[in-house]
Parts: sequence; structure tokens; C-alpha cells
Amino acid sequence: MSAATTPFTQSALSKFWNSPTGPKTVFFYCPWVKWGIVGAGLKDLTRPAETISASQSVTLATTGLIWARYSTQIVPVSYNLMTVNLFVGCTGLYQLFRIWSFEQQQLQKEQGQMEGRRQSSMKIENSAVNLGFGPV
Repeated sequence: MSAATTPFTQSALSKFWNSPTGPKTVFFYCPWVKWGIVGAGLKDLTRPAETISASQSVTLATTGLIWARYSTQIVPVSYNLMTVNLFVGCTGLYQLFRIWSFEQQQLQKEQGQMEGRRQSSMKIENSAVNLGFGPV
């Protein structure tokens, strides 16, 4: 930087270009590429819950949250990287919630069916007793 160019006379574009997280560094491009993973995760929200991989969702949630923390500890701090990793982690956590919710609904359906079978077998037993056949 020459003596004639001070931080006050630099343009915003020049500051952005020469920033430690600007387009001349990997800190600029990595988060933008990683937003593609977030896009894929958001696209998966339209998939039925039974087709979502729990292990993949755990992995995305874990790595997203770990790297969000890491991106605040590196120099230079990359807030874009932190944000994209938070989105990856949150998308993974939401998918895990969808899987859990689907499995709970399936359990309730199974318990309801079992209760219905138990009640119908009780009716059959009561009918047999009423007809004089004794306990079944």
C-alpha cells in the first residue's frame, strides 16, 4: 500500500478484493460451494421420511455443527463458512426429527392395530361365553 493510499481512501471493492476472506482466498469459495450441500439437504425435505438415511443425517448434523464452531476459531474468521455449516447442521437435525416422527407414527399405528385385534378377540370370547361354551 503506498503512502497515498490509506484505508480511508480505498474503495469498498478494493477492500473486499484484498480482504483475508476475499475472492483471492479459499475462504471465499469453499462456503459458496458448500451451499450446494445445503441446497441438496433442502431438496430432501420433499422426500418421504421413510426414504431418508438416518446415518447420513447424523453425519451432516455432526459435521455441520463441528465445522460451524471451527470456522469461528480459524484466522481469518469466516462468517459465511460458519453460516453454511450451521445450515448443514440444522438441515441434518431436522431430517433426524422427521425420521423420528415418522417412526413414532408407525409405532402408534401398530399399537392401534394390536389394540383393535385384542378388542375383537375379546368380543369373540364374550360371544362364546354368552352362547354357553364357557371361557375360551
